[in-house]
Order: sequence, then structure tokens, then C-alpha cells
Amino acid sequence: MKIYFRTFGCQMNVNDSETMAGILKNAGHEIIDTENNADAVIINSCAVRGKSERKAYGKLGRLKALKKKKNDLIIGFGGCVAEKERKKLLESHEELNFVFGTRNISQINDFIERASKGEHFTDFSDKLDELDSTTPRYRESNHHAWVTIIYGCDKFCSYCIVPYVRGREKSRKMEDIISEVRKLADNGYKEITYLGQNVDSYGNDLDDDTSLSKLIKETLKIEGIERIWFLTSYPKDFSEELIETIASSDRISKSIHLPIQSGSNKILKAMNRGYTREEYLELISKVKEKLPEASLSTDLILGFPGETENDYLETKELLKIVRYDRVNFAVYSPREGTLSARKYEDNVPHKVKTARLNELLELQKSINQEKNEQYIGKNVEIIVEGVLKDGNLYGRTITNKIVIFSGPKELIGEKAEIEIHNISAGPLRGILSTKNLQPSREH
Repeated sequence: MKIYFRTFGCQMNVNDSETMAGILKNAGHEIIDTENNADAVIINSCAVRGKSERKAYGKLGRLKALKKKKNDLIIGFGGCVAEKERKKLLESHEELNFVFGTRNISQINDFIERASKGEHFTDFSDKLDELDSTTPRYRESNHHAWVTIIYGCDKFCSYCIVPYVRGREKSRKMEDIISEVRKLADNGYKEITYLGQNVDSYGNDLDDDTSLSKLIKETLKIEGIERIWFLTSYPKDFSEELIETIASSDRISKSIHLPIQSGSNKILKAMNRGYTREEYLELISKVKEKLPEASLSTDLILGFPGETENDYLETKELLKIVRYDRVNFAVYSPREGTLSARKYEDNVPHKVKTARLNELLELQKSINQEKNEQYIGKNVEIIVEGVLKDGNLYGRTITNKIVIFSGPKELIGEKAEIEIHNISAGPLRGILSTKNLQPSREH
């Protein structure tokens, strides 16, 4: 059977789709890159923001039209929207054959077989224990791999749907993760990214002293892995031990993502973030002291219920203080089922949210431009990731700076040295150095 995946949302959803595709390919199915010739289509949805949810429903609408032409097309719907809506999805969308959850992706081949026999069903069982290092995965890249190390989230931020659709935190055993990474290294993978909704919580639910820091230290012992990344961190759980570990090796990402969400203590409390502005800035100071070369990034929500002009100005001032390399901005939209949607009135006018967003976008753009000017005329080391539509190659530095240049496709997955000639508020541009860098090893 030919099967097509359409994935929305975060890298964990991408990794979930890679896992499902690997299971299906191992069972004899063919994974294809277009829905037009597919016998089955799997939608892996995201419910974090309304925009992502609408995109998933939009795709479902287009598949409904396709199914009218191809009656035997199987359509499965999974991910966070599926968890949020459950049986309502199957009841309201006759084009669906089955709906499944975020913790039973290991069952995807069984779901396809049941659907092929004419069954219409929902299944939200918890089968996370069936996923381990032996689970086949059909990865998008030949040199970089996503590796989920902890599922779920226990934070319950007032605006966030994730704990309700992803469940409580559940860490994988360290030895199983290391086994997966060893196999990746044996197969030529040079970069791995450890994933979790709150990756810093890794190990807290286990009965030993496992932690993200200890996992990274064990990963450094694996020959062939040249870069170790991790997403997504939570400020309250970002430990000094982790900072020390990152500083100990040039193979560990120097890109630190610490979502602040607001610069106002009043709003942080309403968001149930568990830290204050002052505590956050103290953490940033520790990171800058121990990792002066690191890039910093964050997430910000504008227009949270009750956000006054003064609250907004505190956020604006925090951006000026920290001077992030990247900021993911979002305007607040209530998500059904969250505490903030039940408890708070969405009382900041949309035009005010938009005005604040646009002002901070311009501020961040100017900060990015200023910070990138330091790269003019300098050489940077990247691992080449792929080809852009215009034929140029691109890669990333250890600080997660995107670099665009012209070069042979054979460089994809390899280290290269690039001399930077042009900068923008976004990517850096340069030319390939005559010197190709050889992978370094630590012993």
C-alpha cells in the first residue's frame, strides 16, 4: 500500500511521523511524497495554536474532495487535534476511517489493516512502552536525526493544551536512548537532536539519577556524533549542571532556547510559568557567563488576558536587555480546554495585539541585524544540511546560525568552512573556503 504523511507542528510530531513511516515501511508498505497516488493518507496534527489546527482541518477538507474521486482512499487522523477532539472527529467527518492518539503511534500498521477491512474506529490507548531503540524509523535526513527522550508535559501552563493532549511526562531509559544513538552513528549520522516537550525534565520520573546532563555526557562517548542538540527547554528546569556540561564540549549545541513568554511578573503568574522575570534574567546571566559564545532564543506570547501597556513595555525592555538571536512571536488565542480559556476573558483587542507584535518584530529585526554584522569577513564552521530552491546550499553553525552559500551537493551532511560576505537580519551568506574541515573527535 502507498502511504502519504502530512505532518503539522513541532519536531516531536515530525519524529512521530518518521516512526510511523518506519513501522509501515518495515511492514511492506511504500512511503510516498504526494497524496494524489496514495492508498492511505495519515494526518499528524498540531493543536498548540489555532492556526495549526485550522491547517490540519484544511488538509482534511481537500482530502475529502480527493476521496470522492477515489472511494477506497484510507484517511487516518492523529496527533494533538485528534487527542483534543477524540470521537467528535470521526462523528463529524465521514471521510475519516480512523482517529488515533499521540501515545499509540506504534499501532499504526494495525490501524491501517483494520481500516482496509472497512472498519471505522477511534483508538487512544497508551502504547508508549512499545517504542524503543529497535523501533524502525524512516528519517527525512541521512545525517541528522530527531530522538525523542521524554514524552508528555507536567507543567500545565495556563494557556497550553499540550499536557492535555500529550499526557504526563514519561522518560525513556537512558540505555535505550544511547543504543538508538549508537545505531545512528554506525549508519553515518553526525547530528542528533534530543526532543521533549520539556527536555530538561528528562529523567525526573525515573527511579535513578538520570538527567539530560548525564545523557549528553554519555552521548559524547559515541564516536561519529559530531553535534548534539536538544529541544525544548524550560527555564525553571535549566540547571547549572547542564550549563557546565554544555560548556565542556564543542560538540554540544551552543544554541540555548529558553522560552520566557512574557516580561511581566503579573502575566507570568497568570500563565502559571513558575518563575519570575528576575529569576529568568539571573539564569540568562549564568548562561552568558559560562557560555559567552552561545546564541539565545525564546518564545513570546503577546496580548495574554490582562496584559496592560506597562506589562507589554516590560516585555519590550526584556528583549533589549537579553538581545536574543531569535524570537518566536505569537499573539494569544484561547485554546479550548486550557485554564486561561476557562478563567480569563480574552480582553486585549486584536489590533492592540497586532500592533505590539509588529513593534517587537521590528525591534528584534534591528537586534538581529546588529548582531549579525560581527560575522562580516569571518569564517564559520557549518554542517551542510541541504539545497534551497535557488540551488544554493545551506547549513548551520554550532550556535544555530543559518548560512547560505554556493557549492556541490556532495557537501550535504559534511562539515565546511564558509567565509561570510553578506548578512541580513536572518541568514548569513558567504563563499566556500578552500579548506574543508575534518570532523574533530574527543576522547
